[in-house]
Parts: sequence; structure tokens; C-alpha cells
Amino acid sequence: MKGLLIKDWTKFDFQNADHRALLAKNLGKFLAEPNRNPEIKVALRKIQEFGSPQDFPTSVLAVLDKYHLTTQYDTGWESIFNVRDFSGTNRNGFDISDVQSGLIFDKIPIGLKLDVHKMWGSKVHIYFDFYGGALGWHRSLFDDMEYWTIEDNAIEFRNKAYAKQAQVFYALIEAVGGLGAVAWQAHPDGVVAGQAGYLAGRDMATANAAALQILTSVANKGYGVTAQNANFIALVPEQLRGRAMQALAWQQQAFVGSPTRANYRFNVISTTMLADVTHAWMILPKFKLVAGIRMDLATFTSFDMLSYTDAAAGWMRYGGAIGDTDQIVRMAL
Repeated sequence: MKGLLIKDWTKFDFQNADHRALLAKNLGKFLAEPNRNPEIKVALRKIQEFGSPQDFPTSVLAVLDKYHLTTQYDTGWESIFNVRDFSGTNRNGFDISDVQSGLIFDKIPIGLKLDVHKMWGSKVHIYFDFYGGALGWHRSLFDDMEYWTIEDNAIEFRNKAYAKQAQVFYALIEAVGGLGAVAWQAHPDGVVAGQAGYLAGRDMATANAAALQILTSVANKGYGVTAQNANFIALVPEQLRGRAMQALAWQQQAFVGSPTRANYRFNVISTTMLADVTHAWMILPKFKLVAGIRMDLATFTSFDMLSYTDAAAGWMRYGGAIGDTDQIVRMAL
């Protein structure tokens, strides 16, 4: 009877106010853990490097099991955005300076789609919005000691909350749409469809063209990036991960050790959270791609005597913006 929320459920008495307070405290810690636990953060970042759960190293699997995490959400967006921690402040948002063109998202009411607005000017204020949901347990689960059902519900609730956060930031990237889009490039060696290396050659040429376009567009913006020090991220839907990896491995000559055709340094992040599964995005990460976390997943509990239900309302507060759309290029494939 050892559990996640209570160390020993056999000693738990729901009629005891102190025990209920301990449960509420432990639930809050459990829900906020993915944002605050370094071990979890490292494991989730490593997940981005592998194509499927079967490929995860033992160390990552151990962390997933220890903290009862699923792979239904990811943290790849954190490698793209400059994530700032405002959890210890009383601010309602943050500023981005010298914005020439960009996008900002608003909160998403239930059942509606993300609202994205253009922005420009010498300084733009990004407000933190609230995102929330409720978790309810019928009191009979405690009466009947169905503790594992209670904990399973908490796990699912936490995973969905952080999945929503990831979805919001990926949607903001997709909102860039066709701004500065790069067409699928011709094969540099003239290889035609049906021949070996056709897709990889065209995809790699497209990635190189997209990276060059970004470098050219931001050359005079003070970022200090060059062809030598830039680290680009290729964000791809999970369905295209195999193609992306083949393109990066495409070599100049057909022998072991031959250099690849990549003109720049590329890292691939794949996700199942992109609505558009036919394009990829080349991204110069950080700089004016900014996310601010104002409040981790926090809970507030109550008992509804009319429904005999214990409810926990979970709230998060965060905001983000793409302060420079030139840092993102959509690639046709």
C-alpha cells in the first residue's frame, strides 16, 4: 500500500483533517514536479533524442517509472524558446524589446482555437495567461480504499496539463505559417525520383536553404550568430522523423567517414503535437523566442457534499511570444 501521494495508505484516515491536508500538499508537489525536478527535466530532454519509447536508454526509463511519467507530452519546445522563470515574482508579464515583427498567443477558452496576434514596436509586453482544469474523486474511492485509481487519475491529470503547455508553444511556432517559407529544393546532384538518395538530397538542400535564409535575415540584428557558431533546430512532426534523420546522414561520398551534406549544425526535435504533419520548421532557437513561466501547476481542493466528490482545481500561468519571425522558417517537403 505504498503510494505516490501517501507513503503508506494503510495509515491514511480521510476523516483526519491533518491527513487530508497532507494529501493536498503532496498532490501539489506531485503536479508541479516536472517543472521543478532537475532529474525529470534531464530525462524529458533526452526523450527528444530518440524516435520511440523502445529506443529510450535504461536511465531514462528508470526516471519515467520512478515519477510515473508518460510520453504523452514532451519538453522539446523548451529547447526552442528562451524559457524564463517568473514563479517567484509578482509580475503580470514580461517585455521584449526591439520587436520588428512577431507573434503572441492568447489563452485558449475551452473548445476554441489558439488566438495569435501580430506585434511590432520598440517594446512589447507579454501578459501571463491562466490555464486550468479540475480533477475530481468520488468520495467512495476513499471509502473503498481504491487508492490506485486516485493516483492514476492524478498521473493522467498532470500529464494532460503539461501536454497542454507543450501544445500551446508548438501551436505558436506553427502560427508563423508561410512567413518566409522555403520551397522543397531541387536535388543538388540532379538525382531523380525513384533513385537512391532522392528524398534525402532534396530534404538536406531544403534544410540548408532554410538555415541560410535565417542567417541572412538576422545578420544585422545583433544576435552574433554566424555559419560557424549557429545551432539550428529542425522541428519535425513524428511522421517525418525518419526522413529528417536520413537527410542529416546523407553523405557527400558513399563511403564510411565521408562528410555529410549539411552546411550547418542541425539538431532534430520531433513531436506528435504538430497539427501540420506535411511541413517541417527550421528554427534559430532562443534570442527573441521567449516563454515565461509565472506559476507551476498548482492545486486548490474542496468537497462538494451534493455530489459526494472531492475536487482539485489545477491552475498554471504562463505566456510566450515569437519576438522575431525571421528566426523561424517553414520548409516544404
